[in-house]
Amino acid sequence: MHRQNDLIKRINENYSKFSKGQKLLANYIIDHYDKAVFLTAARLGTIVGVSESTVVRFANELGYDGYPKLQRALEELVKNKLTSIQRMEVTSDRIDKTHVLKSVLQSDAEKIKNTLEDIKPEIFDQAIEMILNARNIYILGVRSSAALASFMGFYFNLVFDNVKLIHTNSVSEMFEQIYRMSSEDVVIGISFPRYSKRTLKAMEFARSRNAKVIAITDSHLSPMNQFSDCSLIARSDMASFVDSLVAPMSVINALIVALCIKKKDNVLNALESLESIWSEYQVYDNDEELKINYNLNLNNQE
Repeated sequence: MHRQNDLIKRINENYSKFSKGQKLLANYIIDHYDKAVFLTAARLGTIVGVSESTVVRFANELGYDGYPKLQRALEELVKNKLTSIQRMEVTSDRIDKTHVLKSVLQSDAEKIKNTLEDIKPEIFDQAIEMILNARNIYILGVRSSAALASFMGFYFNLVFDNVKLIHTNSVSEMFEQIYRMSSEDVVIGISFPRYSKRTLKAMEFARSRNAKVIAITDSHLSPMNQFSDCSLIARSDMASFVDSLVAPMSVINALIVALCIKKKDNVLNALESLESIWSEYQVYDNDEELKINYNLNLNNQE
């Protein structure tokens, strides 16, 4: 909970030095942070009764490099308190309804950019080493995060022979699949707001067994972090009914590529074996067969 406490701490420590206008801003943000997070600097100033420049100076006074950085700190406070209905209402209010495709893609691109700024290369490298040194690799993600876990599991299985993708909607079945884990194993837990209790319980159990725990989540405020040895922070959509999983998918892609580079020989051997199997059992369409069939159809038409 470091960043939340840090924001409140900054306000409390500086409150006595604030001007009258800055105190009005501080009081409004503390009392109405769930509303303030959606306001522009100009709109916030109008509501409180100060100028836009006062709002910007207030953000700087708190140590944030501009008002957008203060907004991002506020986003992390509010994201877990929004219900699905509220998130839908906020999305409806904020999105450009005449350019939905452009709005959504630009928003996703911004999340990848923010993730690149937030994620620490040394933490990423630490996660890679944990995975490479693990006896077993457990991957867990439920609800919307199940798609991410499944994608990761598919490619990890091409690289490793010790991957366990946890599939379950039941807490009891989940523990039946993970009860053997030990300090030699690694657990990769994936969860985004609204956070899954099942995933949190699994990570808590992993921690009790001294397994290494990697969290893929959206924020330093995420409850996932209390159980993780390292957290890969990937920005998701703070106020949308549909979770934006573009940035987390990019982080998972980066993990897969980095591991393939580290295990290049294993991957090449696996792919050679798989190509033979895929060809024998006709798993994929053969380009040559497609060309032959296409030419036959043309000849028959003539």
